[in-house]
Amino acid sequence: MILYQRGSEKDDLGQEGLREGLFTALDRLGPRSRVLAIPPDFTRKHSFAGPLTGIAEEYFGAALRDVLPALGTHAPMSAREIAGMFPDVPAGKFRVHNWREDVLTLGEVPGEYVAEVSGGIVSYPWPAQVNRMLVEGDYDLILSIGQVVPHEVIGMANYNKNIFVGTGGPEGINKSHFLGAAYGMEKLMGRADNPVRRVLNYASEHFATGLPVIYVLTVVSPDPEGGLKVRGLYIGDDMECFKLASELSLQVNFEMLEKSLEKVVVYLDPEEFKSTWLGNKSIYRTRMALADDGELIVLAPGVKEFGEDRAIDALIRKYGYRTTPEILGFVDKNGDLKNNLSAAAHLIHGSPENRFGVTYCPGHLSREEIEGVGFKYGKLEDMLKKYDPGSLKDGFNTLPGGEKIFYISNPALGLWAYRGRFGEG
Repeated sequence: MILYQRGSEKDDLGQEGLREGLFTALDRLGPRSRVLAIPPDFTRKHSFAGPLTGIAEEYFGAALRDVLPALGTHAPMSAREIAGMFPDVPAGKFRVHNWREDVLTLGEVPGEYVAEVSGGIVSYPWPAQVNRMLVEGDYDLILSIGQVVPHEVIGMANYNKNIFVGTGGPEGINKSHFLGAAYGMEKLMGRADNPVRRVLNYASEHFATGLPVIYVLTVVSPDPEGGLKVRGLYIGDDMECFKLASELSLQVNFEMLEKSLEKVVVYLDPEEFKSTWLGNKSIYRTRMALADDGELIVLAPGVKEFGEDRAIDALIRKYGYRTTPEILGFVDKNGDLKNNLSAAAHLIHGSPENRFGVTYCPGHLSREEIEGVGFKYGKLEDMLKKYDPGSLKDGFNTLPGGEKIFYISNPALGLWAYRGRFGEG
């Protein structure tokens, strides 16, 4: 059921548009006395989930009992990040999702179904895991808030991914990520219907109908002045609002190129990207645009680690971003990686597969660390002088010396693909 929908390529909802949309949807629902909000964490600040959670606080007041950021495997939000992203919500309402311990299993998607939708690539059963608060908190409304945008694990981000991965547990997160990686991320990205989404939809339909979840989905794109605009807001309790948001996102977040790119420069905002676990969106979102033997330069002033989770960080350092066959071989032969399939999936996602080069320019990692995981190292200070984010515009640029590059100021906001390669995916 759709409770509210508004959106187009040129729309600009703004704060008042968001407020009108959410208030309209909540009015249609009727009174609620015990509400849980599940927005994304600080790494998705550009989703406008912060303002929307603040609007929910305005609407419900004390009835908004708890706010559970959908961390997935990410590090807990700091007090500074909470205050910056959610200034209108009392800090005392925030809870931390412990993905290793705070979960329970609603049910299990049969291995036969997983094999069917993946074409036999993967055949294990998949557990539908969620934070126990969703079940034991006695909520009469769960607001799942977030942005729909092309995504490397599930084709298009959000909808029930916010529940089953954002508040999920080790086995559910590991197996869903590995399913997407084994199937092939280039066959997933930009596609709302794919094996991973079908598995999550099965779980929603069979195990989660008793959860009072309403999805509040935004579509966000950069504006010509370098800011962000909310192009769409879709609110409902089923797949329909996700489909509508996905259709609009492909219009505003997906750039199809007629020619592959020889050199791409991506800037990672240091407030948002502190690890390659997140920063590798620079690789995921551009890999289908990069030419064979092309080069990706990642300007990463805030990157200080590989994985935000210590165990995953250690695995990335141990195995590196090698080719898919190599990673699959490591999984077969090594229990530590076999038991952390989301880490294995991440290594596959971040691999250039020996097809193009990746030069990482981190603010807080050494040459030895970067080269140890299989990337080339670039000295950040030198690269920032050569590729000054303050003087570059998104898209094609010609530098003073004549060098031609394609610049991306925030890889999390889009997907770029060469038409021929996207067709191959």
